[in-house]
Formats: sequence, structure tokens, C-alpha cells
Amino acid sequence: MKILEIKDLRKAYPGFLLDGVGFDVEEGSIMGFIGRNGAGKTTTIKSVLNLVHADGGTVLFEGQDLWANETVCKKRIGLVLGEFNYYKRKKLKAIAAVTKQFYEEWDEETYQTLLSRFSLDPEKKINELSQGMRVKFALALALSHRAKLLILDEPTSGLDPVSRDELLDIFRDIIEDGEHSILFSTHIISDLEKCADYITYIKGGRIVVSTDADSFKDAYRLVSGETEDLGQFRPLLIGYRAHAFGFTGLMRREDAEHAEGLKVAPADMESIMIYTEKEDGHESAAQ
Repeated sequence: MKILEIKDLRKAYPGFLLDGVGFDVEEGSIMGFIGRNGAGKTTTIKSVLNLVHADGGTVLFEGQDLWANETVCKKRIGLVLGEFNYYKRKKLKAIAAVTKQFYEEWDEETYQTLLSRFSLDPEKKINELSQGMRVKFALALALSHRAKLLILDEPTSGLDPVSRDELLDIFRDIIEDGEHSILFSTHIISDLEKCADYITYIKGGRIVVSTDADSFKDAYRLVSGETEDLGQFRPLLIGYRAHAFGFTGLMRREDAEHAEGLKVAPADMESIMIYTEKEDGHESAAQ
């Protein structure tokens, strides 16, 4: 079942256009939303949630028009925009007391359980928490009003590797029941290698691909060869990097299967994004 459906989403700013963005988030899954900074990830999320007014498109949440039923739908959506950075001098218990007044389905037992699980002291103030603990507090608030969909925009940015890995474990636990889903926007691709079921890749305001994580990786291959091979294979390279001993680059799987003489290896998500984004004509072929 599709918990979120985004169709032909458009938003124009001077110098930037979100151009017909569309993808779905399946129930019980983690959708990794990737793209370099400025590609349109945050604009997409804010447009979906009507935090900025889209110029066109349709957004369905659990089959309902989200914009037409905004109040009802948003009570079932949890949003984490980076670290929790509001009301820095307020205690966690004061923020929770205000938050729960907005949600009829607030579950105090769940909230207290999450405080314990995340080792959060309700007497602490926001400015006394680490970045990782602030994200955990935001998650605790979202999950305590029984949000079915969590939308996370760069939640692990700035965290150390251990804290990031801990949060990824939490994300996997959240979707384990098959009823919760996560839309996880990030430029830290290694995080998605560990937890994402699906990948949507946005570049310059347009969706490049939206598919399951295995198919995303399987569609490409890393190749390497000698300098003299570059001229022959350059038209097939999505992007490449030349070095003293030859070159390394990215090809579509079907092209790599016929690239005789080149070394071929599986592609990871980070390499796919790096080589796809290369635009320097001296070092990479245009996509």
C-alpha cells in the first residue's frame, strides 16, 4: 500500500525549478531521498507539507488529498527538520506538555517509553542536549502522537558515525511492524546503504530515478581502464575520473557488459551519485 503519493509537484523560485517531481512511499518501508545540496530535496518536502505553496501537483496521504485535508493528515505525519533547534532554553517536559495538546491520539505511555529508550531526561533543556539527542527527542515527539509517516530532512547531518549508526537502528525498528514508513532525505549516502528499502534521486529539481535500493545499484557498474581506452569508451561513461594510470568511471550495466578490456565492479550508491553529478567536461562525460 502507498502511504504517500506525490505527482507532478512543481515549485518555481528565481534560478530554480522543481519540475514535475513524482514518487511514492510504500507502507512499512524507508525511502531514501538523495541529491546534492540545492537539488530540491528540502523544497520538495516543504511543498509536500504545504510549508511553502506549490505551483502545481498532487499529494495524497493514505489516499486522501493532503492539502485539502491538511489538519487531519498532519496529525499522522511526524516531521524532523535536521536537529531539534527550537525553544533552546525550555525543558523537554515543557515542550512535550505543549505538543501533546495538539494531538488527540497522544500516547503518554509511548512517550515515556521512548524517553527511557533514548536516555532522555525530561528535566534537561534543549540547549543541554547533543545534536544526536535533539534528533531523538524530535523522534520521540513524532512517534508519541502515533505518526504513520516520518519525514526526516537531514536528521543525521553533523552527527558522529556512532550516533548516526544508532539512529539508523532506530529507523529500522520503527518500520519493523509494517505499519510505519519513513521518507529520509540525506546527502550522507552511506547511511542509506544501511537502511533504505527504496531510493529516489533528484538532480536539478527533477527526479532521475525512483526504485528499490537493489535495482538502483544493479543498474550501474564501476569500470576502470588504461588511458588509451578512454577515447573508445568515453561515450558510454556517465561520469569518470582520469588519473595517472588510466581512468575510473560509471556505466550503465548493459553498457558495461560489452565493455571488453575494462575492469568491471558493482557500484555503490555513493559512487553512482558522485559520477552522475560530475559535470566537468575535462574529467567527465555529460549524462
